[in-house]
Amino acid sequence: MLASQITLTPLVATVLIFLAVLAGNRYRRVWKAEGPRWQLWLFGLLAAGALLLLAFVPMQTS
Repeated sequence: MLASQITLTPLVATVLIFLAVLAGNRYRRVWKAEGPRWQLWLFGLLAAGALLLLAFVPMQTS
């Protein structure tokens, strides 16, 4: 019941897109520089989590 009531506002969706882009960019930089593995996991999971939320949580309608 509660799961069907969860929606994303346009502002939250915009912030999630911004977070996904920044995390993806940091992931790529760490990967190319062969940086620490924990940073790859951190930025990869942040980007993946943001994109999964955008994909599976509906947007709020007016």
